Amino acid sequence: MRTPICLLGGTGIDDRAAHGHDQDRFVEIGSLSKVFTGTVLTRLAQEGAVGLDTPLEECLDEVPAGTGITLRHLAEHTSGLPRLPAGPTGPPDDPYAAFTEQALRASLRELDRVATGRLGEVEYSNLGYAVLGHALSTVTGRSYQQLVDEHVLLPLGLEAGAATALPPEKRRLVPRGVFGRPRPLWTLTGPILPAGGLWSTCRALSRVVVGLLVERRLGPPAPSWQRGPSITWHNGATRGSSVVAAAHDDGRWIVLHRLGDADGTDRLARKTLRAAPTPHGEN
Repeated sequence: MRTPICLLGGTGIDDRAAHGHDQDRFVEIGSLSKVFTGTVLTRLAQEGAVGLDTPLEECLDEVPAGTGITLRHLAEHTSGLPRLPAGPTGPPDDPYAAFTEQALRASLRELDRVATGRLGEVEYSNLGYAVLGHALSTVTGRSYQQLVDEHVLLPLGLEAGAATALPPEKRRLVPRGVFGRPRPLWTLTGPILPAGGLWSTCRALSRVVVGLLVERRLGPPAPSWQRGPSITWHNGATRGSSVVAAAHDDGRWIVLHRLGDADGTDRLARKTLRAAPTPHGEN
C-alpha cells in the first residue's frame, strides 16, 4: 500500500486529511522520534533537571572523563558520534537487532574511541540520540515512555501512549508484501528507541506539530528539528514506512505519511505544503 495520508492545516485553514489511510491507526515514525527526545531534553532543561550544556559524563558514569560531549551536542548531531551504533550490526533486514542494552553500555565505556567525527561538526547520529535518551532516563530515573508522556504528550493535551514503542497490535498499520502478508519490521524497541522507534497516529502527530511548531506551547522548538529558510521540519523512515512533519513560518503545517518506498516522501511533502493556501488565502 503506497497511498499517503496527508494532514494539512494552519491559521485560517480548515484542517483536512487528503486521500489516505486511517489517520487513527498507529504507524512507525522512524527518526521523527528524535523530536520527542529533543523536546524532553528542552523541557527538563527548563525545569533545571539538566542543562543543555551539561557534560555527558555527569549524567552517565560509564562515559570516560574528558570527551567534551554535552547533551546539546547529542541533540544537535555535533557530538562526533557516528550515524550507526558501533560494534556488530544486525542482519540487513534488521540493522538494529544487535544493538542491545549491553552493546550500548559497551559503547559508552569507549565513547572517546567510538567517536569518528570532530566535536562541533554536524554528523547525523542515531547513536547520539540513543545515548541522549539513555542519559535523560538515567538522570531522571524515568523510562523513556514516561518522559515522552510527561514532558510532551500530556502537556500538549494528548493521551499517554499517543506516541509509543508498543502500540496495540490491532491498531498498527504495517507495510505488506505482494501477497498481502505483513513485512517484517526492524527491531527498534531497545536502546535505539529514542532515535527512531516510536509509533504514533497521524492525527496525534498533527497535534504535536501544531503544539510544538505553530503555537509553540512548550517554548522554542527543540534543537532536534531541522531548519530551512522558512520551514521547520523533520522526517523519519523505517523499512516500510516514511513520514514528514513540517511547519511554515506563516502557520501552515503538514504531516505526510506513506507506506512503501520512502523515496520521494520529502519532495511530495514540500510540494504539498507550498501549494497549500496561506493563512491569508494566497499561494
